[in-house]
Amino acid sequence: MARKSLKENILEAGLRVMLRKGYAAASVRDVVAEAGVPQGSFTNHFRSKEAFSRDVLDVYFEHVRTLVSLALDDESLTPRERLKRYLDIITGQLEADGFSRGCLIGDFSLEAAPLSEMLRLRLSEIFLEWRDRFADCIRQAQSEGEIDPTFAPEDLADFLLSSWEGAILRMKVERNEAALERFKKIAFATVFKECS
Repeated sequence: MARKSLKENILEAGLRVMLRKGYAAASVRDVVAEAGVPQGSFTNHFRSKEAFSRDVLDVYFEHVRTLVSLALDDESLTPRERLKRYLDIITGQLEADGFSRGCLIGDFSLEAAPLSEMLRLRLSEIFLEWRDRFADCIRQAQSEGEIDPTFAPEDLADFLLSSWEGAILRMKVERNEAALERFKKIAFATVFKECS
């Protein structure tokens, strides 16, 4: 197995710091301390905190892509079950962290997008890619009669992601799974209910 580069170590440390502290409160000093490297190592690899944060966001989204694939590519489940599976996977990950951290994409959307056009544009690209994966699954569920076809798959996928991100924010406040489970229960009994 190849050894991680110093840049990868700094990015992983930055991800841990930003998940704990957010965009604005995470300093370069915090990141290099977490990585156990001198501050010059940061400036050798990243031209600014903003550029570094974009790279951290990409590392995080790569992890999200893996989780999306784990759920949505599972052909042993129906498309509707795959959607639920994704939410259950994320709930499990959030529970493992004591419901104390949320989704970096949602956190950056709140905190960094108003401050950085570069990050706002990258977040917009991420949301579109993320939405399209869910829209494909929803489209399949609609074509198989699992989900009502009244709304366009892209609109339902946008609703799913936006509402889920809101539930995650509420979860961070309450430090338990209640908001996540409430969202799943209501969403799959109404918007994503099985066709009769």
